[in-house]
Amino acid sequence: MYIDNINIKINSCGKEIIAKQDKIMISGPCAIESYEQLLETAKFVKSQGANVLRGGAFKPRTSPNSFKGLKEEGLEILKAVKKETGLAVITELMDVRDLEKVYEVSDIIQIGSRNMQNFTLLTEVGKQDKPIMLKRGFVATVKEWIGASEYIIAEGNSKILMCERGIRTFSDYTRNTLDLAVVPIIKKETNLPVIVDPSHGTGVRELIKPMSLAGLAAGADGLMIEVHPQPEIALSDGEQSLHFNEYEDLMRDIKIFM
Repeated sequence: MYIDNINIKINSCGKEIIAKQDKIMISGPCAIESYEQLLETAKFVKSQGANVLRGGAFKPRTSPNSFKGLKEEGLEILKAVKKETGLAVITELMDVRDLEKVYEVSDIIQIGSRNMQNFTLLTEVGKQDKPIMLKRGFVATVKEWIGASEYIIAEGNSKILMCERGIRTFSDYTRNTLDLAVVPIIKKETNLPVIVDPSHGTGVRELIKPMSLAGLAAGADGLMIEVHPQPEIALSDGEQSLHFNEYEDLMRDIKIFM
């Protein structure tokens, strides 16, 4: 993918899959639950125009009793589905000890909100040659978020996608408050591409479509959308995951920005 003045080429199975004019559409389940679940979702989102598949193998959860991902088994499933579909893939790296395993599978390495200021982790991914998606911490200021990106850049890796995924405010209607003002701010201050994640940004399924449209209208370079074959029985974030028909509706309506 080539966006603004940053040159990020993502290859999947030896094929460049994102051209200069494209938006980055990252879609898939919050967590990998099985090969069948991920493959079904991957084939569907690809048919609708997604160019990157998301799927969490290692899941940071507020409670230790929540589903924390299939870990190494999840990475093997992600690897198999990537080979089957030809989609580029993204998954989260939580621990520097898992870097080699995640690097082997993932085309983009995600640093999640809780690890935005894990400076050891940022330093290590900065030494890698793959794109890094840096999610904004849910209590992070813009200056802190930019500072975190500079830890990665300082090690030689400027292939960074900045992901706005909502911040914590006094509002309790939504899971977080999606701060769309940061889209033009980050592009102005860093010239890095910005991805908007309305799934985590709102936590409310029916808000994902309008906030996706708003994010793209604000100048976002792409979206990160949670999609699941059966959100009602999802092991993680089902309430903010789109059904297939809802995702199809979203992709139809955002074509004006593509």
